[in-house]
Amino acid sequence: MSPKRSDMRMPYPRRILGQLLLWISLCLSGQAIADAASLDQAIRRLGQGGFDGTEKAIGELLASGDPRVVPILEALAAGSLQVRKADGAIFIARQEGGEARLIDPLTGEVAGAASPGTMERVRMNNRLRRVIEAARGALTLRSPDPAIRRQAADALFRRADPDARVALEAALAAEKDPAIARRMREALAVLTLAGAAEEAARLEAVAVLARRGDRESLAILAPLAARGEGELSRAAEAARQAIEHELRLWEIGQNVWYGVSLGSVLLLAAIGLAITFGVMGVINMAHGEMVMIGAYTTFVVQEVIRAHMPGLSDYSLAAALPLAFAVSGLLGIAVERGIIRYLYGRPLETLLATWGLSLVLQQAIRSAFGPTNKEVANPSWMSGAFEVGHLAITWNRLWIVLFALSLFALLMTLLRRSAFGLQMRAVTQNRAMAGSMGIRTPMVDALTFGLGSGIAGIAGVALSQIDNVSPNLGQGYIIDSFMVVVFGGVGNLWGTLVGALTLGIVNKMVEPHAGAVLGKIMVLVFIILFIQKRPRGLFALKGRAFET
Repeated sequence: MSPKRSDMRMPYPRRILGQLLLWISLCLSGQAIADAASLDQAIRRLGQGGFDGTEKAIGELLASGDPRVVPILEALAAGSLQVRKADGAIFIARQEGGEARLIDPLTGEVAGAASPGTMERVRMNNRLRRVIEAARGALTLRSPDPAIRRQAADALFRRADPDARVALEAALAAEKDPAIARRMREALAVLTLAGAAEEAARLEAVAVLARRGDRESLAILAPLAARGEGELSRAAEAARQAIEHELRLWEIGQNVWYGVSLGSVLLLAAIGLAITFGVMGVINMAHGEMVMIGAYTTFVVQEVIRAHMPGLSDYSLAAALPLAFAVSGLLGIAVERGIIRYLYGRPLETLLATWGLSLVLQQAIRSAFGPTNKEVANPSWMSGAFEVGHLAITWNRLWIVLFALSLFALLMTLLRRSAFGLQMRAVTQNRAMAGSMGIRTPMVDALTFGLGSGIAGIAGVALSQIDNVSPNLGQGYIIDSFMVVVFGGVGNLWGTLVGALTLGIVNKMVEPHAGAVLGKIMVLVFIILFIQKRPRGLFALKGRAFET
């Protein structure tokens, strides 16, 4: 039998794979297209010679190593690569009405339009689609963009395509970025386990996946470990157990982070309430509405900036912070002067009055903005997420945690270093003595209530980034805020910080096992039992509410 007939009888997929691997090798070894052919000529040959000619042209394009080839191959696979009948030129065609808009495949520039009947689609079949898929993988593994190379390596890890092994090995040998090289080694380990490699290579692949240590690696190792015999199965079982143990530790760390995130939100919502409740002994049921007003102030500021200064959208939160503090703070002073000061010493009437005020404020917001949720977009620097090991952290939550701690530090400095802070602390500890020393306690009451309301407005700015801005926004935080204040110690800011973080972490540690609703009930029962033992909370503080 002649060599030619032997080639013809070779199984079709193997012959395709052999040609493809040859082209990939040419590409990755840095060879250019043959001297007699340029990149433009290779593109033109995509429409000549039938399926075999197209396959050969794909190989030449791949051997060029030019990243501009990728969109050409994608257009070919999608059926939008067409040849002009008049001169054989190749274009990417986009149908617009009755004509086709022609795009130069290399430059991406518009090259005119074509009327119906003047263009012919480059024919495709399943064999060519497989060739194109492998070719795209080879090109993206050698892309000058690190993000594209990383995505290509991750795709091979999940797909485990044995046809890409040669391209992956060559790309790994040339890779300079350590992080991308690690991802390529992990993808190569998956290919090794999926193929018929030697035992030593498969054991090394198991070790690579064990070092990766995520759930995808666990899913790959589990079938090997389930075989239960041989050195490879024992190594896979040991790696599986190690990964599961490590993942449990990371899961605990993830829940702790969720708890810190929730605790920072509770701190923002409760810190203003801790001030007014501790100094004035007022049960302010409208505190949540101050948070809601701060969130709506953020919405208004963002809409104004979006309409008149769209280039400053990323700075809308910075502009909203002082405005939210001013709006909520002035409203708080007006509430104290108009309602609260007539009800001191009458806690039940104060509770009812502020509860009625909360209903009025909710209805006012519904009338002004409507009952539906309002969109407050995240700025670019608060969007997205990143990972620390197997710990997923979103930027908006991280910024809110940092913001809550910064606000706490600023408030502590204000209370300890400013004249107003000293007066407020004096009124908290002994109102009668403070009044006899010349401190105007009514003014301190008004400014304290305004400060607490203003901080609630600032909390609304932060909460607008993680929650729906609606008239009911504050209702979701008022009960938790009171729980934090009572648990930490009325009027004690350190107690509020510790109480918020403790309740947040306990909530998130209990939820995976008991569910959100039952977890909340368990936390509430814990606080009730704790208050039975320590009625003044974690950090007891003397004040007017305890002296009466």
